[in-house]
Amino acid sequence: MITELRSILQQYWGHRQFRPNQEEIIRSAMEGHDTLALLPTGGGKSVCFQVPAMAKKGICIVVSPLIALMKDQVRNLNQKGIKSLAIVSGMDKREIDITLDNCVYGDVKFLYVSPERLQTTIFKERVKKMHVNFIAVDEAHCISQWGYDFRPPYLQIAELRELLPHVPVIALTATATPEVIEDIQLRLNFKNAQVFKSSFARKNLAYLVRKEEDKHARLLKLFHQIPGTGIVYVRNRKRTMEFASFLQKNGIKADYYHAGLEGKIREEKQKNWIDGKTRVICSTNAFGMGIDKPDVRLVVHIDLPDSPEAYFQEAGRGGRDGEKAWSIILYDDADLFALEESVKQSFPDPEIIKRSYVALCNYYQLAVGSGLDESYEFDLSEFSERFGLIPNQVFHSLKLLELGGFIQLSDAFSQPSHIRMLMNAGDLYNFQISNKSFDGFIKLLLRSYSGLFDGAVKINEKQIAERSNKTEEVIVRYLQKLDELKVLVYVPRSDKPRINFTRERVQEKDFVLTPEVYLNRKKTAFQRMETMLNYVQNTSECRSTILLRYFGEDPEYRCGICDHCLRENKIHISNIEMNSISEEIKKILGAGPLGMKALRDQLTHHNENKVKTIIRWLLDNDNLKINEHNQVFWNTH
Repeated sequence: MITELRSILQQYWGHRQFRPNQEEIIRSAMEGHDTLALLPTGGGKSVCFQVPAMAKKGICIVVSPLIALMKDQVRNLNQKGIKSLAIVSGMDKREIDITLDNCVYGDVKFLYVSPERLQTTIFKERVKKMHVNFIAVDEAHCISQWGYDFRPPYLQIAELRELLPHVPVIALTATATPEVIEDIQLRLNFKNAQVFKSSFARKNLAYLVRKEEDKHARLLKLFHQIPGTGIVYVRNRKRTMEFASFLQKNGIKADYYHAGLEGKIREEKQKNWIDGKTRVICSTNAFGMGIDKPDVRLVVHIDLPDSPEAYFQEAGRGGRDGEKAWSIILYDDADLFALEESVKQSFPDPEIIKRSYVALCNYYQLAVGSGLDESYEFDLSEFSERFGLIPNQVFHSLKLLELGGFIQLSDAFSQPSHIRMLMNAGDLYNFQISNKSFDGFIKLLLRSYSGLFDGAVKINEKQIAERSNKTEEVIVRYLQKLDELKVLVYVPRSDKPRINFTRERVQEKDFVLTPEVYLNRKKTAFQRMETMLNYVQNTSECRSTILLRYFGEDPEYRCGICDHCLRENKIHISNIEMNSISEEIKKILGAGPLGMKALRDQLTHHNENKVKTIIRWLLDNDNLKINEHNQVFWNTH
């Protein structure tokens, strides 16, 4: 079995060996176990479900909350010759219908869906007809109400399991506390479970926190001191431009990135950074998910992240190549207040959320009981102005409506025009005979684009116009008319955000957000905020140790490279030397407690000052204790 799996890895991904834990995770899935894989950012999670799915007959259903990442993975798989499809917001009913048909009757290996889709009748009916080999759950922490990014629609996966009772689940996440790990297994109805957890420790990544009044000057100094590429995270779009401009004016090739940019512009900025044309990207947290750039040397947070999970994931984009990297938070007293305000604003008053929902339905003229799977372009500013709402409150209200399963949002992205044939080849031929005016145009489409009967195909109206010696406007009218006649589905290109209604409009009196969506989420958001505030204001403990303990690990040694450890290391104790001497002390005390002098006498082959510093650090961190006889012993609890 392993030989076949390695052959698939080599053939499609070009790797001869699996990364740590990947082989064990894949073997567990192949043996039919429900499998939970906890791998750090950049640990190769997607391979853990893609390889076993390729090794078995049938289709793998991948549940993911991230539209951009879904589209990216589908594109990458198709480029490898692995037929894959996705159902995302912005697709109309006919497109969804055709996509699901292709999964039932075609040779599709992967179907990516957002969790909101799982509750629709059409999906439930079609999935029963599919030969499903695995259910992969990406960002699995989203199913837990204790997770930092809880999404109630993820709970629908349990119903999918009831429809496919014998199909094993592969759940994957990069961030989960022990409480969340247990909850994931409970919510996914794990049977015959296997859990694989890689340590979240990043031995090459140094965590530093600086209280800094002049962040601009410090940022510039950091990029002069540390060579290589970097990411600067800020909280809002305006600041991405501000800091990128500042770095550019000071001779550093920098650019900005946020979700409000047009898709083509975002793709270009991202590519320039990956290719090394741009050294530093200044971004909101919209940047980095699914991007594989191993040589990032410096990640700087100008604004405080709102949770340890978010920070750990963003910081973890540094040093994926195993070389030394730094993650640095710059903050001042105002940032502590700003973080609290930001978390408060994320939870508008429930009445404002209800008002936003009613206004949204009225905006698109949806009657009660209608709207399911309807998709519309959305302009936040225009909408807010029309209904007298505050844009920031509307934005956060929409996010909570999405979590509640009412709508699905898509950021602005470049969506090329695409078409799907609704008729089969025979019906299309008959249509051409009956409608001579369209015959030549349809033949041109069939000659220009392959796969029109299999699924959505991207088209270029300008190229079609050039080939047919017609204007682009005429080509668009042809396509629109064929769409009206239900010959094909034509979706014009768009760079605007879209809203997709994932359930019928409910009456205002019946509108409610469950505690999981609002009250519980608000409570845990403030708890995580407090943890983050404590992290940046901590003055002594190893930064890596603080983070690892939050995620349920109990590291035996400090990292040796964070700001606190470096301060302890004034006499230049290396991480290796720190761990080596600590291990020796542990071994000596394994025979029983000793007086301080007796312990030091057994360590005379080491530098005396280093030994004293290490013993003091072990005492400060409760690795060593002193008993009633004033003897030192190793604390095993």
